[in-house]
Amino acid sequence: MEEQKLNTRDIILENYTNYVLTHNQKPKSVYAFTQEAKIEEAEFYEHFGTFEAIDSAVFVDLFRNTHKLLVQDEEFQNGDAKHKLLSFYFTFFEMLTANRSLVMYILKENENKFKTLKILDGLKDEYRDFVESLEIKSPDAIIDNLAHIVDRGMTKASYGQLLFVLKFWMEDTSPSFEKTDVLIEKTMHAGFEVLNTKPVNTFVDLGKFLWKERMSKN
Repeated sequence: MEEQKLNTRDIILENYTNYVLTHNQKPKSVYAFTQEAKIEEAEFYEHFGTFEAIDSAVFVDLFRNTHKLLVQDEEFQNGDAKHKLLSFYFTFFEMLTANRSLVMYILKENENKFKTLKILDGLKDEYRDFVESLEIKSPDAIIDNLAHIVDRGMTKASYGQLLFVLKFWMEDTSPSFEKTDVLIEKTMHAGFEVLNTKPVNTFVDLGKFLWKERMSKN
């Protein structure tokens, strides 16, 4: 029974992807969608409450597929927090690129930024749990009873960094999204340099890169 449910979920995702990319809009109704997908309407609601729930699930699935690949890699398992986070970013953005048409449709469909962020809530929860599992250490200078506050702040900041890179990737027109790869490296190095309390040169380097990109687009 469980296998049938998983197969139905895959059918829904595949048909939804094909529909929105072909018509550049969501199906008119769940009923019409299920008729075309040749499944029962009740089966749709076993997995998703709305089409927006499918949008959210796309990003959660991309995250989980990324994480599944990474945990099978011995080098990832033996790496430090910085290595693991870098590996996640490069692998995750490869996943995004492989599904770019769908990802761009979902993110650009709504002009309402709040609604777009809401769609990414599932990704946010998965990503924050992942970052917390890395146990990134706070600077030694932090007072012990404030460490947990700093740790929470770093987790939130890390998700903000993910959104920042995601927005850059959406606008990146370089071959194979090479500039996004450069940005990932620079933002990651900058973030970890903060923890080492010597961020000035790294942030200057990041700032130069972003300034150059802005000027090239004007």
